[in-house]
Amino acid sequence: MNTQPSAVWQSRPDRLRERLHRSVAEGLSACRSASPAIFFRADDIGVPGKSFARLMALFRRHQTPLALAVVPAWLTPDRWRAVQAMGGGGRGLWCWHQHGWRHVSHAVTGKNQEFDDRLGPGRIARDIHLGKARLQGVMGDVFFPGFTPPWNRCGMETLACLREAGFSFISRSAGAEPTPPPGLPDFPVNVDLHTRKETRPEEGWDGLFSEIRRGIACGCCGVMIHHQRMNDGAFAFLALLLEMISGFPELGRVHLGQLALARQGA
Repeated sequence: MNTQPSAVWQSRPDRLRERLHRSVAEGLSACRSASPAIFFRADDIGVPGKSFARLMALFRRHQTPLALAVVPAWLTPDRWRAVQAMGGGGRGLWCWHQHGWRHVSHAVTGKNQEFDDRLGPGRIARDIHLGKARLQGVMGDVFFPGFTPPWNRCGMETLACLREAGFSFISRSAGAEPTPPPGLPDFPVNVDLHTRKETRPEEGWDGLFSEIRRGIACGCCGVMIHHQRMNDGAFAFLALLLEMISGFPELGRVHLGQLALARQGA
C-alpha cells in the first residue's frame, strides 16, 4: 500500500482559507439542487493506528458524518474493538460498510481492480458474500450493506451480484462505468484528497479547489479520504474544510447510509 503523501500536501498555498471559502461559496451559488449535500468516505479501513485515531477524533470534534469502507479480510474481532473504540460515542456519525474482500487486484491488464468480470460470476459472488459475512459476523448490526469497490472499479457482474445480495448502495468515482442496475444507487466521490497525481503542489491545489467547487455545484459532493497517506498538512486542511462547511448551513452534512435510506424513502 502506498503511504506517500501526494505533492499537494508538501506545501501550503497563500490565502488558503480565502480560496477554500470561495470554492465552497461558488459551488453553492452554481448548484440547482434544493438540498445540496456533502459526504466523506474514508477507504482502506480495518487496521487501527495513530493516523486512523486522529481521523476519527477530527470527525467527532466537528460532529460530521463519515462513511468508512472496511476491508473484510483485514478485520479481526480485536481490531474491530480497537477501531470502534476510536469512534467513541458517536455511533450515529459513522457508516461502516464493505470495501471489497481482500483489497487484492485480479486485473490481468490495465488498472488495478479486485472485481474484474473475467473472474466470473461464481468467484465474484463468493468473494462479495465472504466479505459481507465477515463484516456482519464481526460488527453485528453496526454494519451497513453498502459497497465501495477497491480502486473504485468493478464490472457489471459485480453490480448485478450486489443488487441480488441486497446491498443498499455502491460508491465509486464520478463517471465510473458501467451503470448500476435499478435499485442499486451509486453515490460517487468527486473530490480526491490524498491519492492525487499532480507532481507540482500548486497544480494539485488548483485541481482540488476545482473539484470541491464542481462537486458542490452538482448537488452531492463526495470527498474521498485515505488516512494512511495523510501528513500534518493534510490533517490541517481537512480540519479547515470541516470547519468551513459547518459555516454553510444550506450544505447538508450526511453519510452514505443516510443518502441510501433517503433514496429508498423517496
